[in-house]
Amino acid sequence: MRHRVHTFKIGKSGAHRRAMLANMISSLIEHGEIKTTVTKAKEARRMADKMITLGKKGTLHHRRQAIAKLRDKVAVKRLFDELAPGYTERVGGYTRIIRLGRRRGDAAEMCLLQLVEEGAPTLKKTKAPVAETAVAVEPEIEVAEEVAEPVAEAAVKTEEKSEEESDSKE
Repeated sequence: MRHRVHTFKIGKSGAHRRAMLANMISSLIEHGEIKTTVTKAKEARRMADKMITLGKKGTLHHRRQAIAKLRDKVAVKRLFDELAPGYTERVGGYTRIIRLGRRRGDAAEMCLLQLVEEGAPTLKKTKAPVAETAVAVEPEIEVAEEVAEPVAEAAVKTEEKSEEESDSKE
């Protein structure tokens, strides 16, 4: 009987699946988010949560276990030194899946697999306050209006000339 046996095959050999997941988790650690199919993301989420849990424990034994799974010493170093300390207060649930819709070529359901904010890499873009944005946009509008006025005047003059020419021909 197969009670409580989880399988993730997706038509690949075991070695290919393990290598693919290791690469996905390394990219997730490096960039903070990856775009993939929902099926792969669900399996990558399981492995990512396990790796972050190892990182929170922080011992040499756990570091070696993470290296054995991920095969990327740089990613493991970043996991243990930068990411995992940000999740010390959190008990699981280190990632989120945001569905993006279907891929155009084969209609596979795509999603974004992200690390949640607490320990995620600081790759966020800072947003300017709304008031500053409005002030910054106004000069551009004025410039556009200054350019638009002469163009509009030239268009009116061209229309007047064409009317005069048509009147003179008659």
